[in-house]
Amino acid sequence: MKAMIVAAGLATLSALASAAPMQAPGQPPVLTDIRWDILPPDGKRGDEPRLRVRSEASSSDFALDGSRPEMAGALRALGEGKGPVAFRIAHAAGRLDCDGRLTRRYEGKGDCRFTGDPGFEGQLAARGLAPDGPRDLLAMLMVDATLALADGLTDAGLRPEDSDDLIAAAALKISPAYVRELRGGALKLESIDDVIACRALGVDGAYVRELADAGYADLDAEDIVGMKALGVTGDYARRMNAAAGAKR
Repeated sequence: MKAMIVAAGLATLSALASAAPMQAPGQPPVLTDIRWDILPPDGKRGDEPRLRVRSEASSSDFALDGSRPEMAGALRALGEGKGPVAFRIAHAAGRLDCDGRLTRRYEGKGDCRFTGDPGFEGQLAARGLAPDGPRDLLAMLMVDATLALADGLTDAGLRPEDSDDLIAAAALKISPAYVRELRGGALKLESIDDVIACRALGVDGAYVRELADAGYADLDAEDIVGMKALGVTGDYARRMNAAAGAKR
């Protein structure tokens, strides 16, 4: 289930950069040939422009809305007028150093270089979440995957099995609070895959409780996700139950 969800919704993160050049032993992992540009405001997402970072056919983007502190320098630099521009995005996973040119405020393009943080990489490895090279570390910077998230999910009883799990959880904004919300609705969760699937389909605690109130209180994550994908609501379930009872 996880493979299908991640492939459909997070494919842009898994190939943010082309194959990394060979690194000398002990040196930080590095990616080059990364480009940036600015996307105009999108009414569906918000009224803020977005910084897009891409490599070959893959891309991901940041909202320039001030929600992530590490974006403050980029937000200031890209808000300047026409001319050369340089900015850095520093994250626990590493840093993205970018330069280029603005044609006007929040309109421009340029190139970036990503340098992974060996200490962060080592701490992930100690948790059994060793990243698969700098591409994974760059994806973690993009989605704000952190050690605190890995530890929080582990404490909640849903330990990420690998770096892909952590990237998926961060990209989908999964938190320990969301895990508690699902369990509060009496949903049985066996693994992080269950939570990833629920979040990707928009399942929340209210939906789980809605089905429980309709007589479906003993469903596992696969059942819930299947019903959500088919558009089953609590009201629909009650009507189907009533129709089935009337036929008896």
